[in-house]
Amino acid sequence: MTPDELRALTGCGETLTVEFKSDRRKMSNDDIVNAVVCLANGSGGDLLIGVEDDGAVTGAQPRSGQTVDATLLPPMIANRTVPQVVTEAEVIDIDDVSVVRVHVKPSTTIVGTTGGLYVRRAIGADGKPACRPFLAHEMLADRIERGEVDFASVAEPQASFDDLDPDEFDRVRRLATRAGGQSKVIASLSDVDLLSALEVAEVRGDDLLLRRGAIMLFGRPEAIRRFVPTLETKFQVLEHGAIRQNVIRHDPLFKSAESLYEQLRAYNTQDEVVIGLVRVEIDRVPEVVARELVANALVHRDYTRMGTVSVQLRDGELEVSSTGGFPRGVTLANFLERTSPRSRILADAFLRTGLVDRSGRGINRVFEATLRGGRPEPEYRRSDADQVVVSVQVGETDLDMVRFVVNHDETSGRSFELADLQIVRALRDDPRLALGELARILQRSETWTRTRLTRLLEEGVVEMRGDGRARRYTLSGATYRAFSQAAGYVRARAFDEPQRQQMILTFVDAHGSISRGEASELCGTSPDAARRILKRMVESGALRVEGERRTARYHRA
Repeated sequence: MTPDELRALTGCGETLTVEFKSDRRKMSNDDIVNAVVCLANGSGGDLLIGVEDDGAVTGAQPRSGQTVDATLLPPMIANRTVPQVVTEAEVIDIDDVSVVRVHVKPSTTIVGTTGGLYVRRAIGADGKPACRPFLAHEMLADRIERGEVDFASVAEPQASFDDLDPDEFDRVRRLATRAGGQSKVIASLSDVDLLSALEVAEVRGDDLLLRRGAIMLFGRPEAIRRFVPTLETKFQVLEHGAIRQNVIRHDPLFKSAESLYEQLRAYNTQDEVVIGLVRVEIDRVPEVVARELVANALVHRDYTRMGTVSVQLRDGELEVSSTGGFPRGVTLANFLERTSPRSRILADAFLRTGLVDRSGRGINRVFEATLRGGRPEPEYRRSDADQVVVSVQVGETDLDMVRFVVNHDETSGRSFELADLQIVRALRDDPRLALGELARILQRSETWTRTRLTRLLEEGVVEMRGDGRARRYTLSGATYRAFSQAAGYVRARAFDEPQRQQMILTFVDAHGSISRGEASELCGTSPDAARRILKRMVESGALRVEGERRTARYHRA
């Protein structure tokens, strides 16, 4: 780290990943180790020795000898932590003093000091970052989040077989029989063997030890409230803002899933479109969408936190939300390509009973179903570290998109795959996209995306314009004609992004700022396309943004 980088870091104050420590009275080794453990149990970060709480640089004292030397710190820290924490330390000379920087990586498991101290970096009662005691229930939640412990595997010694509902065992057998294949095996098992097969109970001599998963899958409502009070579902229907239905339940997971499916099915309607000799039925809420979104919310929810799995149906939109962010390793940029169940036991139980897609690609099928149904792909942008929220449009259908997809599949001898549908939809919303932009939409590498585009180029679905970094992809003239938008092809070729950016700048000069919706209307593009244009203008330094999401407004930089 350079002196300038250190100045920038201290100027921003302490954060969850940056901790300042004064060395005026010479920190003890114990204090240094405690601070390192604190960072390791959080998101990792930098410990800066010789910096006051207000960011003033006062310098570190020599640990031995006459000069400040950081080489002995990493082995000292490793010897005093369990398991050993590997760190990197360096000395930064700045303003005639020296600061010691200890870089700590986030630990893959919970660590403590050899003296038995367990702390973690968190926000204190005063709203500022601080080292807080790492309590036992927090450790369990953290280990579950890290994937070290499965929430459903935690033993419940106070629970008995009487806490389980016999009807739920019959439900599982019925589901397994309907699923067929290898699932039929568990349909013939006794109740106790069924619990063992699903890894939610263990027979020890004459005793049956139930695990938390047994309560979650088979428990009576009163047992769920006692042992897993975080298992709660809510089904809500809103019409023009008024609540028409509001059902809150504490049912076991299999029953919750079937109940939510049935409630959604009651509100499902179908549109019909005749394409040639083919009659295509378009569901308002396709079965695969209802099944996979509900199952994902129930299985991947963080049951260490209070909250609910909420299914809300309102005017033209289905929203499914669950407490807890994405499982570790899954982000908004990779959730289509990476699967990482928070509970392997619960995910396997839903798989073996046929409640979710056996390939493990249920979310991909949701995206494909919505796009084939002529609707935008599901929206996850409201998800954060505290909840996963997915919104699916269930209103009007883009019948031209449906016709185009059906005709392509019939005439080309090849059915569109998810990536093909995503590309067509993205280029319809934003007529000129670069390779990198399409790769981000597909959550794939540019090499993989280029191969997919080559096939669509050969089929005449898309066209390519420009060279090098200026290369852009558009829908072909034939595709626009299939959409009954021949004029759109002319606009796509003639109306490029520089013109759109100039229009936006002219609007900002006249009105002071612009919103994403105003940019969308001004340029004749979708809100997502307008967002990408505005983002590029911010990155190039032409605009600056104030506010977030729907409140964001863009001003001259």
